[in-house]
Parts: sequence; structure tokens; C-alpha cells
Amino acid sequence: MRIEIHPTHPQPRRVRQAVDVLRRGGVIVYPTGTVYGLGCDIHQKKAVERIYQIRQLKKDHPLSFMCPDLSKIARYAHVDDFAYRIMKRLVPGPYTFVLKATRDVPKLLVRKQKTVGIRVPDDTVALALLNELGSPIVSTSAIIDGDVLNDPDELHARFPHVDAFVDGGWGGIEPSTVIDLTGDEAVVLRQGAGPVDLF
Repeated sequence: MRIEIHPTHPQPRRVRQAVDVLRRGGVIVYPTGTVYGLGCDIHQKKAVERIYQIRQLKKDHPLSFMCPDLSKIARYAHVDDFAYRIMKRLVPGPYTFVLKATRDVPKLLVRKQKTVGIRVPDDTVALALLNELGSPIVSTSAIIDGDVLNDPDELHARFPHVDAFVDGGWGGIEPSTVIDLTGDEAVVLRQGAGPVDLF
């Protein structure tokens, strides 16, 4: 199913249509403000496992998830004052933050170090989906054979096994910048979209 949605004024009916797919345990391709992502509801274990299968990822490959704002992150991660100050300056935006996970994070998403990657996207469609769903969306880049896909028609053709493709127009080609905030200083693990001169 292809759901065409306006990139800056998402139609509520189409947002609900996509969220219904997530609530039923479906997997979607959707815009994230950087590259398109593969996503599912954080509470749908089988859907998370399907993302691993669709992307052909090893089980130890970390998946991150999206939250609509900073206040929702505290349920899923331990945020100290140092981390909060940095995140407050950078969210919403193209940054994924690695933080110590709380017990509310499903085990499938917790790395060996008991950490988790969380992002607050600066994307109208992604935020509309998150706010309508009411829970985080597990996410990984919609990449095939190392190729970042940003053409909606190609994305639709190359991901036939997802339950819905949320078409918000052309996507970006740079993934998010990943910043580790579990220590005493911020460490850039991957430089992507978004400046890192703060660090």
C-alpha cells in the first residue's frame, strides 16, 4: 500500500491510515527528515523481527527509535543533566543519541552495553505519525545493498515486503549523526546529517 502524504501539511486521514498499519503490527517505510526509514511500533516484537529480516541485518545490529519530543525520552533512557543540555540544543534534528536504556525498552533493542539509540526527528510527517501513534517508532535506514534510496518510486519498488510505504516526497541521502552521551563527554560515533562542531 502506498500512502501519499503532504511533506509539510500531512493530511490527518492519511496519517491515521499509516498509524493503523503500525498498530496492527505492520512495517512501514516512511520519511524521517534524513534518509527514509523502515519503522514499526516499539511494542510489536514480531514487527521488529521483520525489520531485521527485510534489511537482512544481524541480530546484534543496533536499531534506534524515534520519540516525538524530549519529554518522552526519559521513559526509555537515563538522561543526566549533561546529556539533557546537549540534547536540548540539538532536538528536533538529524541526531541519534546513544543513552543508557531503562527497563521499558524491549530487550530486542538494547545493545550489550545496556544502551539504546533515540532520535527526535525534525520532520513534519514523522512527528505526525509519532503523535498519532502515541508510542515510539523503531527505525533503521531504508538501505538496500549499501544504496541509500531517496526516490519515492524506487523505494516503493525496492521494498515490496513492507505493509505500507508512506510517500512524503524525495528523501535525504545522509543518515543521522550518532552521538554517544553515556560517558563524561559527547562522542561522535557516526558523522552524518547535522553539524558536529559543537563537540
